Amino acid sequence: MEVAQQSKFVRDIIDTREDAESPIVLEEVTGDVLAKIIEYCEHYQNVSLDNNDKNNDVPQCLDGILPWDKQFMEVDQDMLCKIMVASNYMDIKPLLDLSCKTVANMVRGKSEEEICSMFNIIDDFTDEEKKQLLEENEWVEW
Repeated sequence: MEVAQQSKFVRDIIDTREDAESPIVLEEVTGDVLAKIIEYCEHYQNVSLDNNDKNNDVPQCLDGILPWDKQFMEVDQDMLCKIMVASNYMDIKPLLDLSCKTVANMVRGKSEEEICSMFNIIDDFTDEEKKQLLEENEWVEW
């Protein structure tokens, strides 16, 4: 039960449901993704994941991700995206932060074209639309 309680979404359902034996339905999460999330939660079940100091005594990599976390996130892009969506849906902030940091590290230093290629993004904006977007978002550093 401790593992399930790491999800605010699941914790709220447990706290408010009348029938303690009824199953908890996670419509947005497939079995393979749930297995990965459970693996993560089991690894951190005795650690307060809301505490930013959880990693003070563990050496971090240069990219700011703990060695175990880095190995855990060595999945294909499809699974990475599914973990990100599911951790957001299930409200597991540390896992959402980890998946976002993983993606950020993947794109760090890459050109626009490389990022589009990496994520199969098709640039179908006209030059005029691009110019308008740049003008509307002048604060963005290109």
